[in-house]
Amino acid sequence: MADNQKIIDALNEDRAYELAAITQYMGHHYSAEGIESPAIIEIFKETAIDEMKHAESLGERIDYLGGEPTITPTKIETGGDIKKMMQDDLQAEYGAIERYKKHIKLCEELGDTTTKRMLEDILAQEEGHANTWETTLTKKK
Repeated sequence: MADNQKIIDALNEDRAYELAAITQYMGHHYSAEGIESPAIIEIFKETAIDEMKHAESLGERIDYLGGEPTITPTKIETGGDIKKMMQDDLQAEYGAIERYKKHIKLCEELGDTTTKRMLEDILAQEEGHANTWETTLTKKK
């Protein structure tokens, strides 16, 4: 059971960041302005929906493992122009990638292949989000 608690704690950390990401992306979706913003606004919205799915998957797995899914987000970055928003989101994606890699290793060490697979799927999507922001920011220079 101690192993389950380590995984539950890791998943709740991930969930708290996902809850923040949802709010951050939706805030950027609502407040982004500028001539280049229509396409970017859609990316903010689509990514927020992806993050909602991640939070839901994490919550379901936490519940299955006997834990209580957190409802408290981590810090949310707000404000700035559209470039700053994208940079804030890219930094959040980099943080998510590192966390998920660390938590995948934890699951591997503890023999939880189901949670490991779920986190690998989420990691692949987070890497895709980071790639989107890297590509978009490169085009905006």
